[in-house]
Amino acid sequence: MSVKTLLDLPGLKEGNVSELEQIGITSLSELRDAIFDDVRAKEVIKNLSGVGPKTVEGWKAALKDDVQEAEPKRTEIVEEAEEAETEIVESGGYAVKIKPELSSETAEALAKRAVISGRRPAFKRQEWFRYAKLGEKWRKPKGIHSKMKRRLKRRQPIVDIGFRGPASVRGLHPSGFEEVLVYNVDGLEEIDPKVQAVRIGGTVGTKKRIAIEDRAAELGIRVLNRVV
Repeated sequence: MSVKTLLDLPGLKEGNVSELEQIGITSLSELRDAIFDDVRAKEVIKNLSGVGPKTVEGWKAALKDDVQEAEPKRTEIVEEAEEAETEIVESGGYAVKIKPELSSETAEALAKRAVISGRRPAFKRQEWFRYAKLGEKWRKPKGIHSKMKRRLKRRQPIVDIGFRGPASVRGLHPSGFEEVLVYNVDGLEEIDPKVQAVRIGGTVGTKKRIAIEDRAAELGIRVLNRVV
């Protein structure tokens, strides 16, 4: 696809051109540099009406050849690692994720839970292999003739108390954070970033999601399901 002007990009309307000018983007080369910069891409999505992450990904694909021909550009570090515990080495580089403050007992219990989860068998319902309509979702075996219920050899394992992990870390995210579901920016105000992380609700729109992510970055709170 040959892209020579802004309006050649898929999903970009005439009204978006004036919105781009308001954030300092007036040419195709400036927009190209912006969408390949994580921070500027978030700003573009936030300010353009009708433009989301999928649209921006389509623009990246359309302008990919131009970026490969251009020299790679390094970006400045946008945040100090001591405050947010993250650092960006270069555009698109790896960002160190915020870690929780865990006691030695909790860290040991998480490691133990990981070992138990690794050796835990897949619990499938009785005769899942025989009838496709049953599916594989677990159901307790019933019936007076059930071999699986009687725990005979060569039968599927049954859910039992011995397969569970340590109670002290039950329900925690694998990183050790306690998950808190939020739907707006106000939900971040009572979060303790040392032990809690947020997960944005699935019904939250893109623009509000970006606002939540920006505020979480200011407060040093980890977002478990980031978009950008």
